[in-house]
Amino acid sequence: MERLSIVLPTYNELDNVERILHQLLPLQQRFILEILFVDDDSADGTADRVRELAHQQACVRLIRRVGRGGLASAIKEGILDSTGDVVVVMDSDGQHEPTAIETAVRQLIDSGCDLVIGSRFHREAAIVGLSSQRTLHSTWANGMARFSLPRYRRLSDYMSGFFALRPERTIPLVRRVDVNGFKFLYELLAISDGQLNVSEIPLNFQARITGDSKLDLAIVWDLGISILHTLLLRAIPRRAISFALVGATGVVIQLLVVQALMGLVSLRFDQALPVAVLTAATTNYLINNALTFRFQRQKGAALLRGLLKFLLVASLPVLANVGVASAFYSHVSADRLWAQLAGILVVFVWNYAASSRFVWNTP
Repeated sequence: MERLSIVLPTYNELDNVERILHQLLPLQQRFILEILFVDDDSADGTADRVRELAHQQACVRLIRRVGRGGLASAIKEGILDSTGDVVVVMDSDGQHEPTAIETAVRQLIDSGCDLVIGSRFHREAAIVGLSSQRTLHSTWANGMARFSLPRYRRLSDYMSGFFALRPERTIPLVRRVDVNGFKFLYELLAISDGQLNVSEIPLNFQARITGDSKLDLAIVWDLGISILHTLLLRAIPRRAISFALVGATGVVIQLLVVQALMGLVSLRFDQALPVAVLTAATTNYLINNALTFRFQRQKGAALLRGLLKFLLVASLPVLANVGVASAFYSHVSADRLWAQLAGILVVFVWNYAASSRFVWNTP
């Protein structure tokens, strides 16, 4: 009998774990079964319930992660900790039908593929669990992914949370997956650069059993960063791309504040600029905290301390920003736009490197 490992990432899925387990247990008739619940220290008691289930069923394992989180990270850890000859990754919210597991494993074995994806957009698939808006967003995301992964353009679902793989062929690539990304499958395909033999099966995507979707702005942001990271040939760190895009919003904010203060309050350029720079720096900190460094997100009193650290780290380049912009404006060009851009360019590298290390404690 084949040894089958099923990886189920969980976060606040208390009402779902027992139901999904009972749906999976019949697979013991055909496989030596290992079911790994990888829980991101859920606040609703998910891990405690899984522990109780593990006392009842020897095939159940709990991996409880404290101080680290994220879907891609949970999937990576689950795959690396599994012991099966075949590993299946699926959601724990009931949107993936357990009947698809046997289909995926059979195709993986019979076809000799390295990876089999359960596709929501296969011509024979059925989507019940996605709203029309979510379907539209997923279709758009898959289109962008297809453009960024030309060697896998025949595929239809790069964002699927259901897939089966052969560990002996994929573990070296799994180890390289950037866990700051959200969609593990997309990251795996991007890293493989066309090396994997991949096929798809149709997936009947169901409505969530209970609970709420985990989709939020941060997840959408991560997906966009992943696609840009791939299009830039992975030459620039993901966080640097995110930090730069957030910095671009700061540029817009700085320009607007300067324009408003000079136009509405009649301040001179050199008077308006420091206020605008401080406003943009504060906004950048808050957005980076929510998006770029969301897995190290500062909260409560730590949020204020982090802001003070961020402003302290940025104080030298803020002075440089003001100084370079003012000098450019006075001696090179009276164009306010180019004067400010000159100052902003000077500080980007310092802000990214120093903030990563001293504010969010990441290398």
